[in-house]
Amino acid sequence: MIFKKRSQIDAPAEEVFKWHERPGALERLSPPWDPLEVISKGPGIDTGTRVEMKLKAGPLPLKIRWVAEHTHYEKNRMFRDRQARGPFKKWEHTHTFLPGKDGSSLMEDRVDFALPLSPFGNLFGGSAVRKKLARIFRYRHATTAEDLVSHLARPDQKPLHILLSGASGLVGSSLVPFFTTGGHRITRLVRHQPRPNTDERFWDPRSRVIDIDAESDFDVVIHLSGENIGQGRWTPEKKKRIVESRNATTALIAESVASLRKPPGAFLCASAIGYYGDRGNDVMTEANECGADFISGVCDDWEQAAFPALAKGIRTVFLRIGVVLTPMGGALKRLLPAFKMGLGGKVGTGRQYMSWIGMDDLIGTVYQAINDDTLSGPVNLVAPNPVTNLELTRTLGRVLSRPAFFSIPAWLIKLVFGEMGKEVLLSSTRVEPEKILATGYRFRHPELEGALRHLLGK
Repeated sequence: MIFKKRSQIDAPAEEVFKWHERPGALERLSPPWDPLEVISKGPGIDTGTRVEMKLKAGPLPLKIRWVAEHTHYEKNRMFRDRQARGPFKKWEHTHTFLPGKDGSSLMEDRVDFALPLSPFGNLFGGSAVRKKLARIFRYRHATTAEDLVSHLARPDQKPLHILLSGASGLVGSSLVPFFTTGGHRITRLVRHQPRPNTDERFWDPRSRVIDIDAESDFDVVIHLSGENIGQGRWTPEKKKRIVESRNATTALIAESVASLRKPPGAFLCASAIGYYGDRGNDVMTEANECGADFISGVCDDWEQAAFPALAKGIRTVFLRIGVVLTPMGGALKRLLPAFKMGLGGKVGTGRQYMSWIGMDDLIGTVYQAINDDTLSGPVNLVAPNPVTNLELTRTLGRVLSRPAFFSIPAWLIKLVFGEMGKEVLLSSTRVEPEKILATGYRFRHPELEGALRHLLGK
């Protein structure tokens, strides 16, 4: 059986091919509702290189091993890989890139496949495989096109060297492949012994140890580390970890960055819209003051800890991140099981506002903050259309084609989760991305339903 997907890409064929050749392309193209896990891979996509992955096959959570081998390579025109080991009787994937008009190109993915026990396997399962491939390649082509628009919008930009903390976290692991497919270099701060021949630097915030000397040369530093606030009750020990994991790490990086002989052009430090606290229906912008909640104080102290970088004159941006939507983690991942079973529903009154952002736009706005010198201080990273919890409930149910009539009362949330439930699940924070919009940034998914359909392949 044969599956084909063709798209016109607003970029030269050479650039599209180059994007696929760079490290991170496979991870960037992995659909978030069904992500693959890369076990090992050779350098590039030349003939003979192999990739070993684990991925789901069917509805069960079990993962299978898949080994793909590259069999053909014509620079700037095509490459092909085949299944060396995996669930199919036959799998051959040909990627083709043809020049188009006015600097555009035509990208085609062709998959020749056969299921086990074919021809009977194809007869009974072929249609389901083709539908799944249509979902996957629709996502892949959209991601490729949008990423290339972002990278090629700055044709004179030299490749950046970026120091990144929190690279293995939910946001960091999505940022890395975006940067590397754009030709940028990432150096990761890690708490284990750095692996040989990798861009890793050791750090231990508790001991105030960080492997950065005065001669280190970074164009940008991005700090994302911090204890997860949305899991479990906020016991005194948990609160202490939340505070220390932000303040100590931020202060250490800010001091280290400020001591460099050649400081970076920008220091981006994660924060959160929790800074504003519970504000009901009031619209918050970067001009609003700190709220009165526990997490508001955490965010305020978190940002204050970056003072050494500010004092040095480094352009410092506080990324006040909203609720990040991706089925790979966070709020959406926790909601999906109940909603898929038709057991979803609003929390409390459902009138509390949730200021959200899709993962692709979080990546895009971070990149905007790196490249736009007008951005400094607090910058709200949220979509321009916040929704109430009730709107979220109805929209997610509609996207999944499931009823969402249930309701979790506020008293139960407070009983089970305590202060965390009150501040994270029941508080209302309606935030506008005023500074980002002023730069002319175009959101890929400004509306919730469009974002969910993209993220869930619906």
